[in-house]
Amino acid sequence: MEKTSNMIVTRENHPLDPLTAEELKLTVQILKRDKGLDDHYRFANISLLEPAKSIVLDYRDEKQINREAFCIILHNQEGKTYEAVVSLTEGSITSWKLIPGVQPSIMADEFMECQEVVKSHPEMIKAFAKRGLTNMDNIMVDPWSAGNFGIEEEVDVRIVRALCYYRTSLYDNGYARPISGLYVLVDLNKMEVIKIVDKGVIPFPPLDGNYTPDQVGNMRQDVKPLEIVQPKGTSFTTEGHVIDWQKWNIRFGFNSREGLVLHTVSYNDDGVQRPILYRASLSEMVVPYGDPTDPVNRNNAFDAGEYGIGMLANSLELGCDCLGEIKYFDANLVDSKGNVIQIKNAICLHEEDFGIGWKHTDWRTGHVEVRRSRRLVLSSISTVGNYEYGFYWYFFQDGTIQFEVKLTGILHTQAIEPDRKHPHGNLVAPQLFAAHHQHFFNMRLDMMVDGMNNSVFEVNTKSMEKGPDNPYGNGFYPVSTLLKNESEAVRDLDLRTARFWKIVNPSKTNILGEPVGYKLFAGENCFPFAHDDSPLLKRAGFLKHHFWVTPFDPEEQFASGRYPNQHAGGEGLEDWVKADRSIENEDVVVWYNMGHHHITRPEDWPVMPTAYISFILKPTGFFNRNPALDVPPSKSKNSACQMDGHSSCH
Repeated sequence: MEKTSNMIVTRENHPLDPLTAEELKLTVQILKRDKGLDDHYRFANISLLEPAKSIVLDYRDEKQINREAFCIILHNQEGKTYEAVVSLTEGSITSWKLIPGVQPSIMADEFMECQEVVKSHPEMIKAFAKRGLTNMDNIMVDPWSAGNFGIEEEVDVRIVRALCYYRTSLYDNGYARPISGLYVLVDLNKMEVIKIVDKGVIPFPPLDGNYTPDQVGNMRQDVKPLEIVQPKGTSFTTEGHVIDWQKWNIRFGFNSREGLVLHTVSYNDDGVQRPILYRASLSEMVVPYGDPTDPVNRNNAFDAGEYGIGMLANSLELGCDCLGEIKYFDANLVDSKGNVIQIKNAICLHEEDFGIGWKHTDWRTGHVEVRRSRRLVLSSISTVGNYEYGFYWYFFQDGTIQFEVKLTGILHTQAIEPDRKHPHGNLVAPQLFAAHHQHFFNMRLDMMVDGMNNSVFEVNTKSMEKGPDNPYGNGFYPVSTLLKNESEAVRDLDLRTARFWKIVNPSKTNILGEPVGYKLFAGENCFPFAHDDSPLLKRAGFLKHHFWVTPFDPEEQFASGRYPNQHAGGEGLEDWVKADRSIENEDVVVWYNMGHHHITRPEDWPVMPTAYISFILKPTGFFNRNPALDVPPSKSKNSACQMDGHSSCH
């Protein structure tokens, strides 16, 4: 155990450790035993109920803590949702309550059951036969969340929209042959088809969309092996869910909704472990489509809240998903029947060379000092239907933190009549259309910059008025504005002022007497194009602005609210800030939206090259000077760089 300023870092038996397979199994046993749960109950989520901050930050190894599991349970027959808290320490249920009018996230085994219901329905079999499709093994069904569009017959019914595709063999790319003009609504509680929409037969596109090596054809012959070797092993160490690397100390977790979560991130500055983040995670993902025609006009998936990023995580493979000296971590979750499932290698940890960290050449003497940068990478990848999302946290030697999403996978496709185009998307292959869409990622950053109480400033750069003090009109200067309450902190990016936001600790100063801080600045971003009164933005009002700040409240975890699936909207971040609470010198949470605007193109087919979107947290006055000065020069048999600190690097 290491004592830190405002933070205790422990190595084992920590209150934030994810539930183990044994704890998950015990939770299910207690619920079934004490509540008599039968096969009509489904377990939508079981995850750690994180203790209060005070418990976590004051924790010592010798202290006994109450390990608790938070559970969301659906009764299929009654269509009712319950929340339960189970004390694993006491072996009992401490809370059980009905949550009226909500739908839990769609569970992975519901997807498989839904597919079989669609493929075995007599009317669907006839509809497939009308299109010359008689082998049901070749039908592929994607259940999409239904959203909420004010349709009376969908109220209080747990539904999905099932879209269908045809593949010629087991590994054929079914998205090359959408069965367009045909879709079905399925009641997931009853597991029965409730509505079939058949607009007529649309011919299949003529080309395959396969991408495996045996289908692509001649592979490149000039790709030589690229090896990443660390002969003395990695520079990081791990114990349980704690990572020590290059002055960083990082605790992490994993759950079915958010996937990878950071906890208690700190940096060792001259022997003092200085906290930066208490908790950071993906709060919500929303993917709205720009096609106003049925059925794509209802495509606005809330991938985290409606499905679960953690539940859809991949088992990663060395040399493919991760390259180099890798440390993997498994994730333990439960399926809807309460069976413990383990996702092997769900989390990947490794180091990467990242080019030049810093360099200067003294042209007078020819003396060169250069340092290679390396970064620590903590990542996971999830497959949500047709898309893959890679989630990457990067930690740099100079105290910088970056979060990046890598987007790849297969476009959502529709068949289109020959010689036709569509104004709301592009052809990606003959008679194959992919609608324009957007991907939004809302990040919840529970800040802890050198302590619990922080303030947030917006920084805009202004051009100086021309005059005697600015004779050549080149002057500019930054202006920092304190955001005192929630209403003032609902903000947007502005390229014209090079806007960024700075989170500071007003009670801690650096060598210059200025408050220590971290700044958040953006990479790619965009605004949603849906109207403010659209069903989408009624449910995802947090997308209207890029930046929000709230005072910490343990109940305010997800920007879309706790139950976005089929919810009419009005809950979540946009609602919370109406209280206009103080955020000055408080325990604050920063919410940041980043958006990828995807105008589809042929080069995205049949599998799209990876797109990247990110933001950065960079120290600004947090350190007294460049904290990476002590990174040693590189030593390589192929390099003239020496380790004595005096020789030139050529």
